[in-house]
Amino acid sequence: MKIKHIKYATPMWVFVLAVLAFNKIGIWCWLPVIYGFIVIPAIEFFLAPNEKNLAAAEEEMAKQDKWYDYLLHAIVPLQYASLIMFLVSLKNVEALTQIDIAGRIASMSLLCGIFGINVAHELGHRVNKYEQFLAKALLLTSLYTHFFIEHNKGHHKHVATPEDPSSAPYGQSLYAFWIRTISGTYIKAWKIAAADAAKKGKQPYGLQNEMLQLQLLQIAFVGTVYLVFGIWVMLYFLVAASIGFLLLETVNYIEHYGLRRKITADGKFERTLPEHSWNSNHPLGRLMLFELSRHSDHHYLASRKYQILRHHEQAPQLPTGYPGSMLMATLPPLWFAVMHKRIRNISAAANS
Repeated sequence: MKIKHIKYATPMWVFVLAVLAFNKIGIWCWLPVIYGFIVIPAIEFFLAPNEKNLAAAEEEMAKQDKWYDYLLHAIVPLQYASLIMFLVSLKNVEALTQIDIAGRIASMSLLCGIFGINVAHELGHRVNKYEQFLAKALLLTSLYTHFFIEHNKGHHKHVATPEDPSSAPYGQSLYAFWIRTISGTYIKAWKIAAADAAKKGKQPYGLQNEMLQLQLLQIAFVGTVYLVFGIWVMLYFLVAASIGFLLLETVNYIEHYGLRRKITADGKFERTLPEHSWNSNHPLGRLMLFELSRHSDHHYLASRKYQILRHHEQAPQLPTGYPGSMLMATLPPLWFAVMHKRIRNISAAANS
């Protein structure tokens, strides 16, 4: 294994911390959360962003290197193993305090966000059915399978427009955005799946509807957790999954906040460009989220694999890495003060 491979294996450290969280008590139960939202933001505060891109030859070699794919594939069994460990750890809660339980739920939710949805996002953009199956399997652990449908066929098409519920408008708080995006993407996924079924000559809301299939799968999954582990563990799992997709939607919030595509002379929105997504080159956040923070290039060319995503000079930059920006977004006055200044600077530069 080469050094360039090892750096992308560093997110696996979160799985190690999760094992400790699910098998110990006290502060141990919170280790993944402490690592993700205290240690990493603190270190990134002192680290300069890394804007370096791979050379053309390096990029081609990385693109053809299957190790990067195998790493993502390996996350699927690790995520399910962690989920089972989490569920088992809460079956006999007599020896746990409420703080211990909360810590384990928070730690599982972090796994749901980083691996259950983020890695699923990467795999969901692949064209082969096997990797798309792995994406859906990961999303199932977060009970957010409709993301596969809406993100690929809705968000990428309508990003940075009023038609996209995942693009936060200027002045909207994170908490108002949560309501807008969770309801909006769910409804939109149903409409997309119904239209796809109709195009194939099937009943729009029949069993051939992919959204219906995925929702039935989720119900069966939750039902299995209930039958095996009982009502309380099922409820703990629902809370963990919910926090997991709130983390995802917080990422969506910081990725596109206040940015809008212009309408061209023919009445259509301009092509999605790097300036329509907030970017972050902060190194630890990039590695922890498999380069998701180089989001400008991802939306510019969604087929590009995570290991070859590029920095664009014209892409607007977040003030810190994703973990730090997510924390900032939870404090709307602070978020608005920092981000509105950046948006004004972008507008002034564009009009100069």
